Amino acid sequence: MCGIVGFTGKHQAAPILLDGLSKLEYRGYDSAGLAVRDGEKLAEVVKAKGRLSNLIEKTDGGNALVGTCGIGHTRWATHGEPSVTNAHPHVSGNCTGSGSGEVESEVVGVHNGIIENYQELKDKLLKHGYTFYSQTDTEVVIKLVDYYYKKYKLGPIDAIAKTMVRVRGSYALELMFKDYPGEIWVARKDSPMIIGIADGETYVASDVPAILKYTRNVYYIGNREFAKLMPDEAHFYNLDGDEVQKETVEIKWDAEAAEKAGYKHFMMKEIHEQPKAVSDTLNSVIKDGKIDLSAVGLTEEDIKEIEQVYIVACGSAWHVGMETQYVIEDLAEIPVRVELASEFRYRKMPLNKNALVIVISQSGETADTLAALRLAKEKGIKTLAIVNVVGSSIAREADHVLYTLAGPEISVATTKAYSAQLVAVDCLAVQFAFVRGMINEEQYSYYVTELLMLPDKITRALEDKGRIQWFAAKYANAHDVFFIGRGIDYAVGLEGSLKLKEISYVHSEAYAAGELKHGTISLIEDGTLVIGVLTQSELYEKTISNMVECKSRGAYLMGLTTFGKYETEDYVDFTVYVPRVDEHFVGSLAVVPLQLLGYYVSVAKGLDVDKPRNLAKSVTVE
Repeated sequence: MCGIVGFTGKHQAAPILLDGLSKLEYRGYDSAGLAVRDGEKLAEVVKAKGRLSNLIEKTDGGNALVGTCGIGHTRWATHGEPSVTNAHPHVSGNCTGSGSGEVESEVVGVHNGIIENYQELKDKLLKHGYTFYSQTDTEVVIKLVDYYYKKYKLGPIDAIAKTMVRVRGSYALELMFKDYPGEIWVARKDSPMIIGIADGETYVASDVPAILKYTRNVYYIGNREFAKLMPDEAHFYNLDGDEVQKETVEIKWDAEAAEKAGYKHFMMKEIHEQPKAVSDTLNSVIKDGKIDLSAVGLTEEDIKEIEQVYIVACGSAWHVGMETQYVIEDLAEIPVRVELASEFRYRKMPLNKNALVIVISQSGETADTLAALRLAKEKGIKTLAIVNVVGSSIAREADHVLYTLAGPEISVATTKAYSAQLVAVDCLAVQFAFVRGMINEEQYSYYVTELLMLPDKITRALEDKGRIQWFAAKYANAHDVFFIGRGIDYAVGLEGSLKLKEISYVHSEAYAAGELKHGTISLIEDGTLVIGVLTQSELYEKTISNMVECKSRGAYLMGLTTFGKYETEDYVDFTVYVPRVDEHFVGSLAVVPLQLLGYYVSVAKGLDVDKPRNLAKSVTVE
């Protein structure tokens, strides 16, 4: 989940690297470091614990490091506590005790991923006289490259290939060799890496925002491939050391999309970008009032043959699946199972061969989701990916791809990507229902119209943020919060609960309202905040009844419902309304106040909204 950057060209590298890392700090902020080389001179390594700002200060904004070739890293700690010693870059020799200073050793590098057999490799290297200064798996792999480089004396291609064959796990590696000034060598397996070339200079990063200001034409290095990067050149190789040809992919995001544009936090900016993200995603598949999946590659025959849908995802994307299972089953009458990718990949359950596996991931690089996709393909089951990043691993490996058009999402807590994913799957549900004859032309037109109205209605839902801010300030010190609902409302509650806990550190849980009396209600005491989602008319009275039970035990009640259900105020202490829309799609509106609630509670507590503790944006390790 770490962020990595690299640059080789004509300009000073350090300021460019620091700028790139600032766009990637959401991937990890336990420590940061740079290695910069000036021509034939030795590389210099500088590292700092904590936020990137510490490294910026330590290097005078990069001005203290002279050189036109370098690599950088911002760390999310896995092996080894956050410290200067464990910070990247790492070196193949001992350098100083932390791996900082002038790099007299042969190899210096940074890494994103997890090396699963690092202890086995470390034991091997210890027997060959290597010593270690850090607790990281990264230092092990850097020294393994050094071992093969010195043993066979055949150069970087051979050393990197032998290392890749020997290492188990996931990695995106950036390496610099003492004997090859001006060159950066990169390798990847299951961790993202992109390369861009513009104006005689070459850039590399783990995510698009880091290089977006320089170029929108990028290379995606393939899985188990590596490359040599020089100014204005990139050469790609397979594990046999044979050179392979690559085509560039155009990133359509604007550089400005990765900036705050006057907002205090990226999260609030991205909350307000939801109408556009939803509109762009809808308009990419709805043409002249019809849902067109031709770009996705799903034919009507494919749709008619589906006997089962599996939705596989992690985190908020899993909540998208939880919500849309109700929509697909109700409209298209196809049985749906929603599976956590981290569980699905290890389950030995029988799978329907005539199923469609839908995997959902913003980054397209989520490790567990990628592994689940590969499992489905191994079993011969058709796969469809819903992703936000063109050319990502999941996008490249899935049989079919439906791209969400949310643009770059920087805040760790997802908002606009979630909303874009939700409407993408809703479009699938409506199209599946129509093709399979479960709805007629009139119903089909109605549902498409309702979907197209969502962007404007999300804008209206945002207009109530002042009341939510007031409420959030009142309950910023809550210790326990419970979200309850039934059906789609339960799924909305899951996402609302996650938003609150991940950025405000308030303990919150979401429950199917009918399950309260099976144990959970014992946790309700005076002042406990219970938030009920009440958008489903058929289930409204049931959930109200559950909320009243909580109130009788001292709970303070917040109700979230649609305009027109004003009787809610007779039962609850605080009510939030969202515009009315067909109830299959109301989750796109109901989630907005809950996103705002999480945001304002975090702000009221003085927390770093965009960079919550212990979390990173893209989970590219298991």
